[in-house]
Amino acid sequence: MSAKNVEHKFIVPNSVEIRDYQVNLANQAKNENCLIILPTGLGKTVVALHVIADYLTKGNGGVLFLAPTKVLVNQHYEFLKNTLAIDDIALITGEDLLEKRKKLWINSIICATPEITRNDIARKIVDINQFNLIIFDEAHRAVGDYAYVAIAEQLSGLSIRMLGMTATLPSEREKAKEICDNLHIKSLAERSDSSPDVKPYIQETKTEWVPVDLSSDMKIIQRYLKLALDQRYTELRRNGLRLSDNKSLSQLLNARQFVLKQNRRSAKPLFTAIRITYALNIFEAHGITPFLKFCDRTKIKKGAGIKELFEADQNFTKAIDLAKNQQANGIEHPKIDKLVEILRNTESKVLIFSSYRDSVDVIQKKLVSMDIAAEILIGKAGQTGLKQEKQIETVQRFRDGVTKALVTTRVGEEGLDISEVNLVIFYDNVPSSIRFIQRKGRTGRKDTGRLVVLIAKDTIDEAYYWIGKRKVKSASNMADKITKHLEKTEQVMDDFF
Repeated sequence: MSAKNVEHKFIVPNSVEIRDYQVNLANQAKNENCLIILPTGLGKTVVALHVIADYLTKGNGGVLFLAPTKVLVNQHYEFLKNTLAIDDIALITGEDLLEKRKKLWINSIICATPEITRNDIARKIVDINQFNLIIFDEAHRAVGDYAYVAIAEQLSGLSIRMLGMTATLPSEREKAKEICDNLHIKSLAERSDSSPDVKPYIQETKTEWVPVDLSSDMKIIQRYLKLALDQRYTELRRNGLRLSDNKSLSQLLNARQFVLKQNRRSAKPLFTAIRITYALNIFEAHGITPFLKFCDRTKIKKGAGIKELFEADQNFTKAIDLAKNQQANGIEHPKIDKLVEILRNTESKVLIFSSYRDSVDVIQKKLVSMDIAAEILIGKAGQTGLKQEKQIETVQRFRDGVTKALVTTRVGEEGLDISEVNLVIFYDNVPSSIRFIQRKGRTGRKDTGRLVVLIAKDTIDEAYYWIGKRKVKSASNMADKITKHLEKTEQVMDDFF
């Protein structure tokens, strides 16, 4: 059965196929402020297109389409230019100068990044009354002081329809509620991989958890780092801090306020313990070079206990010396060898995720040295960052098959249309349901997908594996909980009036 295409006076003929679930989600979003939850790769942007076309039909021009990164905004802009039958569509990012932006803001449809939008609204160079519809892509970001929150606040008194889009709600109920409150959401429209109307469009993704053992040399370094950490825990407990045995970074970070206000003598051992934990986590999950680079950066900072840690702590300095020996012998992490082995046996393109920029470099250099065409995709921050143009070119080369392996940080998780990838590899684990689901959603759209998660045994990887599993489970039924919350809020409002 051949797919039918959308017929609409504002949608270019034969540019978009009809999918019932997209039409149904869009219909719900036309009537009230709505948060659309749809897994990666199932066309959230097409749902937005249906809503935009509907607004144009009613003569309600003025659409603002926001997305967190320049590359993503550019992608939405290109998509709308190719599918909407109108001409005045503009792209606005911080790279445009003020004079140019003033002219661009008067277009009917604007794709923009949040920071520049928030700032230009504050500068009063945008007439906020021109918008009838505002779309927040990657809406899970609408928490804390992220620009989405300020924009929604600035536009809240006006009769502007707000539409949020995300691949998944967070696993924490308070955070999910905060997103809905900040964007003035009245209802959720959700589809998952198992929804009957979505099933025909996706293939199964097989997940393989691949354990690797740290080498005996790495285990010795690990032991020295843990001894240095134990010493600080002993000192903190002596000073009256109640700490559990599972030595997690989060419990140390949570203790900061208390220590600074009421237990100042614990400040030095606490901040040193935090640094050692970071170093240990990076060592366990990413290997020798990222660990040493982290140490180099930490050493030049000014802070309590840094000099002592790097000069007088025998366990910590021993760990660094041993790591330098390993590096001199070309040793990084057993995950690298496993990665090369997997790629050697794979014909297709591969997307490799690592949360840590230093390890992205290490992985890419190693793959290139093994004659595997690999490139990196990272954000623009810092001296080594990739500017927007470079990011777009890198993604295009990967799409065209010039590059076999794309090694990426978080920037590859959110929404980027990186075309069909049948193999996704997690070099490290993420203790976040949103990031896990977004990474996983990069595969299994046209053919059966394969997800490989590398786990270093007896390390932070294993801990994150369990945390991640638990969070993905609780995120999966979060929509029901939040829908109940929204219904209750609505009820209270009705009773009040």
